[in-house]
Amino acid sequence: MNSGLGAFLDMQLARLPFAVRAEQLLTRDAPLSPPGRRSANGSCGLLATCDSWVAVNLARPEDVELVPALTGRDGDPWDALAAAARECTAAELVTRGVELQLPVAELGEAKPAALSSGSGEASGLRVLDLSALWAGPLCAGLLARAGARVTRIENVARPDPTPLSSPRLDRWLNGAKTPLQLDLSTTDDRAKLRGLVAAAHVVVTNARPRALAGLGLDDDLLTARPELIWAAVTAHGWTADRVGFGDDCAVAGQLVGWEGGAPRFVGDALADPLTGLEGALAVLERIGEGRGGRIDLAMARVAAAYCAGAAA
Repeated sequence: MNSGLGAFLDMQLARLPFAVRAEQLLTRDAPLSPPGRRSANGSCGLLATCDSWVAVNLARPEDVELVPALTGRDGDPWDALAAAARECTAAELVTRGVELQLPVAELGEAKPAALSSGSGEASGLRVLDLSALWAGPLCAGLLARAGARVTRIENVARPDPTPLSSPRLDRWLNGAKTPLQLDLSTTDDRAKLRGLVAAAHVVVTNARPRALAGLGLDDDLLTARPELIWAAVTAHGWTADRVGFGDDCAVAGQLVGWEGGAPRFVGDALADPLTGLEGALAVLERIGEGRGGRIDLAMARVAAAYCAGAAA
């Protein structure tokens, strides 16, 4: 991390009502390598196109399976991706990837988000954490450390992999929350969830709208309860309907280093923890202002805001 980004992150951390060090926010205990043209976790790669750079993240088995459909080539997936990228523009590759629901992003495509001051109090807040992985759980975890009462829904039908992949991070993110196991594939447990949502001041999610609508989390919820604060973490924005993870979203925000005129990854999935921090600050700001509504926490746009802040 360069000095400008570190200083900007320290400034944002100072807005929290308690002390957190940058390394606490950014560090996980999964197997990692030094980042370069490949991300620290090895799943995301930077590819040169005929006009720019694109990040493709093969984070899930289905992403690897879709590489022949994206590239028109068989064989080693990274060789196929590199060859296909050289033959097209970044916009063309991203368009095809988005159509296939692959996590893919062009370098610097995202516009910066407006960041929050975090001026409110969390004490007494009832927070329902429906998120998984890093950004959403961090948002809710920081609110718990600020005094909120956080209930974490553990969906047994789709468990969060973090306790297995990064147990120390999981304890830091979720240790101050009250866990509640529900099977959200069942009608009864979905009804229980709706009751919990009805009693919450804040809901934290990181799924796309169509998945959440099946759980009763849609615009009708905010119409019925305009005071509810909904911290909605997505890759590229609530209406974008795009898949993304921390590394490819960091590239979309141009939150990269440079070496020999080529971009390289910095840190580990940076857009995830930065979005978690900004989500907590945004919730606290809404509390201070006394207003509800959805907070559109697009990881790519948060990364772009930190890129701009680091350069200022």
